[in-house]
Amino acid sequence: MSVEEKCPECGSEHVYNDGSLWVCPDCGHECSELGATKGPEIRDANGNVLADGDTVTVIKDLKIKGSSQVVKGGTKVKNIHLTDGADGHDIACKIPGIGAMNLKSEFVKKA
Repeated sequence: MSVEEKCPECGSEHVYNDGSLWVCPDCGHECSELGATKGPEIRDANGNVLADGDTVTVIKDLKIKGSSQVVKGGTKVKNIHLTDGADGHDIACKIPGIGAMNLKSEFVKKA
């Protein structure tokens, strides 16, 4: 169960959706949205919403700054992690054969 599916008051994992409200049977807390501290949605090149743990495919060849290596278009990247993206790179991941790096969501599509 993810953090977003826990009660913000008591941390219980037994919350349930009742129409437009989330209700915690343990403490009685009701709220309209769980995980309200989430940042803006991050979308891929096709407009699909991305989430932590998704698998994405790189849509074009990407040169790696400071290296002669290239991430080829069509490369699958598993288990991505979304970041705040202050510099525009809002996906942290490990690319097979290259290692850990950050990508811009505009250059990937959800697999």
